[in-house]
Amino acid sequence: MDSINDQYRQLLKALLPLELFTYFEITQVLVSPDRLDVYLDELNLPPLKYQGQKLVSKGFYPAAEVQDFPIRERAVFLHVRRRKWQIESTGHIVSNTWDTVAEGTRYTKSFASFLKDVFGYSPNQQQKP
Repeated sequence: MDSINDQYRQLLKALLPLELFTYFEITQVLVSPDRLDVYLDELNLPPLKYQGQKLVSKGFYPAAEVQDFPIRERAVFLHVRRRKWQIESTGHIVSNTWDTVAEGTRYTKSFASFLKDVFGYSPNQQQKP
């Protein structure tokens, strides 16, 4: 039988955007009566664009907070830390680019699309009178 952590991971995979589990690992989950906070760190997978160059890990950028679909009347916030690497020969800092957040928002693409369908506009846009 799977451990309880494996069971929780399977449950989170069913509830959260699947692409998160390809590129990120869950480091912490906090549950309160009105919100669910999921902390994610990017896996140590250097950008393919720089394959063949010597890259040195330089830790993480500060976490970005992204809102996703509510779960059981709890707001869901993803706290995402992306990795950064330095190209040893040039000193330039590089990172992966993930296409999971709707442009101009702090919402996952699927949640922003849902809100746009329901309200007829992106939540971060001004409504015209």
